[in-house]
Amino acid sequence: MTAQYLRRQAEQGVLVAVGDLVEDIVVWRTRDVHPGTDNEAAIFRSRGGSAANVAFFAADLVPSRFIGCVGEDAAATMLVAELTDRGVDVRVQRRGRTGTIVVLVDADGERTMYPDRAAAGQLQEVSDMWLVSAGCLHVPAYCFATEPTAGSVRRLIDSARRRGVPVSIDASSTGMITDYGVERFRQLLDSVQPQLLFANADEAALLDLANDRFSGTLTVVKDGPRPTAVRPVFGDELLVPVPPLAGVRDSTGAGDAFAAGFLSAWLGHSDLAECARFGHALARSVLLTPGAQSSSPVG
Repeated sequence: MTAQYLRRQAEQGVLVAVGDLVEDIVVWRTRDVHPGTDNEAAIFRSRGGSAANVAFFAADLVPSRFIGCVGEDAAATMLVAELTDRGVDVRVQRRGRTGTIVVLVDADGERTMYPDRAAAGQLQEVSDMWLVSAGCLHVPAYCFATEPTAGSVRRLIDSARRRGVPVSIDASSTGMITDYGVERFRQLLDSVQPQLLFANADEAALLDLANDRFSGTLTVVKDGPRPTAVRPVFGDELLVPVPPLAGVRDSTGAGDAFAAGFLSAWLGHSDLAECARFGHALARSVLLTPGAQSSSPVG
C-alpha cells in the first residue's frame, strides 16, 4: 500500500489531531548517570507534542489538521511553520509561552520525560468550524490532564460525535493515567466511547484492557518489538507481528507515528491487519533518530 493510494481512498475526511505542540529537548545519554557532576550526552531540539506528531506524520499520507494552543514566542512560530511546511492544516490559539519537554533517552532507546506544557494546557473554546471535513478526531489523553484544555477538548469531542465524526483516544502515559486516576480515566473512556483506543502494554495493563473491552471501541495495544494486539468491536483478537529492527536508538514519537499510520490506513478502509502493518512501518521510520523525526519516507 502506498501513500498515494491512501490519499485517494481517504476521501471521507481529514485526520484531525487536537492537543500539544511543544519543543522537545532530547538528551541521549552515552553512559550511566553520575549525580553531582558532569555527564556526557548528545542533545537535540525537535518538534514535540503527541497530537502535533500524529498530524505531522499523517500529512504525507492523508489530509491532516492540528488544533492546539502555543505560545506568543519565536519557538511557537518555528513549530507552527514546521507543521505547515509538512502540509498540515494548522489551527492554533496563541497565549503565554510555548511548552517544553525534556526527554532523557537511555542507550536502549527508552525515554524518561519531564514535561512543562505551558500554553498547551491553555486551550480555550474551539470553534466547530475547525472540525469541517473531519474524518476522525484523534485525542491524546494528555489533553485531559489540566484545565482549560480538558474542558475545551471534551466539548470538541461532543461536537465531533454530533457530526458523526469518529473519535480516537491515545492512552498516552501510565504516569498521566495514574495522576488522573485509573478508575476516573476508565469512566472517561466509558463516557467518550471512542471508536478507537491506542495503548502500549503498560497502559493496557493499568487499564485492565485484557479483561475488559469498552463498548463499541476498537482497541490497539502495542508492545514494543512483540506483536501488536488489535481487538475489534466484534470478532477475535488479531496479533500482528512487528518487523525486527536493529539499532533502535530513540523511541520518542514512535507511538505517535504508529497512530498516524494506523489511522491513515483506517481512513482508507484498509483491513485491521494492514492498518497495524502501516503503523509499524511509520513507527519504524522514527526509531533510529533523535526525537519524533522520520529517518525515511513511508510509501
